[in-house]
Amino acid sequence: MTRDIILYGITTCDTVRKARKWLEGRGVAFSYHDLRKDGLSEADLAVWVKAMGWEALVNRSGTTFRKLSDAEKLVASETQAISLMLVHPTIIKRPVLVRGGTVTLGFKSELYEKIFS
Repeated sequence: MTRDIILYGITTCDTVRKARKWLEGRGVAFSYHDLRKDGLSEADLAVWVKAMGWEALVNRSGTTFRKLSDAEKLVASETQAISLMLVHPTIIKRPVLVRGGTVTLGFKSELYEKIFS
């Protein structure tokens, strides 16, 4: 495996499974980082927030977000969002694909075709 391409997600996420299957099926060497088991560094999250914006990263429709307290759900700033994502990394939309300096959020086969063509 290589550290040049890293796929971040959680093993139980169907979209992450599709992305992994797509990458493996095309022989793309990548490292997989499980957000639930391996956690998330503040440095990695800062790069993602800079690239995508915190609003795009917070998955407000996921199970983890729905289980948060009403106060925690009132995320209104980048600082609050970063703190929340560091404590609950599974509220991040998935997968996050990091390839060199490029960060891609989500999975669509057409998008990955474009990235890896």
